[in-house]
Amino acid sequence: MSPEYAAALQRYETLRRRDDATIHARSGSILLAHGHRTPRVVLLLHGLTASPMQCDALARSLHGRGDTVLVPRLPGHGARDRLTTQLRDLRGEHLLDAAREALAIARGLGVSVTVAGFSLGGLLAAWIAQHESVDHVVAIAPFLGVACVPRAATATLVTALRTLPNVFLWWDPLRRERQMPDHGYPRYPTHAIAEALGIASALAGLARTTAPATRRITIVTNASETAVNNAAAHDLADLWSAQTAGSVSVQRITGLPPSHDVIEPLRPGTLARRAYRTLLPILHDGRT
Repeated sequence: MSPEYAAALQRYETLRRRDDATIHARSGSILLAHGHRTPRVVLLLHGLTASPMQCDALARSLHGRGDTVLVPRLPGHGARDRLTTQLRDLRGEHLLDAAREALAIARGLGVSVTVAGFSLGGLLAAWIAQHESVDHVVAIAPFLGVACVPRAATATLVTALRTLPNVFLWWDPLRRERQMPDHGYPRYPTHAIAEALGIASALAGLARTTAPATRRITIVTNASETAVNNAAAHDLADLWSAQTAGSVSVQRITGLPPSHDVIEPLRPGTLARRAYRTLLPILHDGRT
């Protein structure tokens, strides 16, 4: 066992120990390893109010093709109590610190590093692309803005959300706490939305003047998106393309009904499996 690999396993053990009895049985951090450093490690980052289980099917597909896969639990997520108020205190720096910590672990687990994330995780993956040099970043439906909110109004929205009381809203106002799957939370705090949009705004500002540290970036949008702003994703891709000689591309998932969470493996129906037809070839990176 190489020293880099042993150190990475020790750091992961520190991460795993945070998954105490208060964490849902399916919501803790995931490491799918092969007992040694592999040619590639994939770091997967889940979405807001979700948990690593959201990435489980993708992680297992990648592991089956020889990759080491790390899916960390983001701060405040994964509690057994689905109505927890832990996310009330979530801050942008907590998320960025978690992304940096996970990336440091991933670097010791494999020779090359691919980072992929969904929604909030897609935003964090994009932030890594801007600041860190890895082999490939795949940002899936990244939370760079809110659907149906004009990009010019995003700064006003952030100011309003931060000024108003921090309230919890239901993802599904009809089903409320009955919304499934049970490894995620059925509601979110408005200040967490403001914190994520603050990261997105800072990222866009930096991308206007500075080339991304990662030279190969893929942004994946959902043509039937209901939650995040696809135009903001195209804007970021254009900013990056203007600053780098690397490869920045946007690919679309098409043919789905109106939707946002297209990767959740426990969602009823075929939505995730249909989305995987686009996502898996990108994540598998052309390997059989």
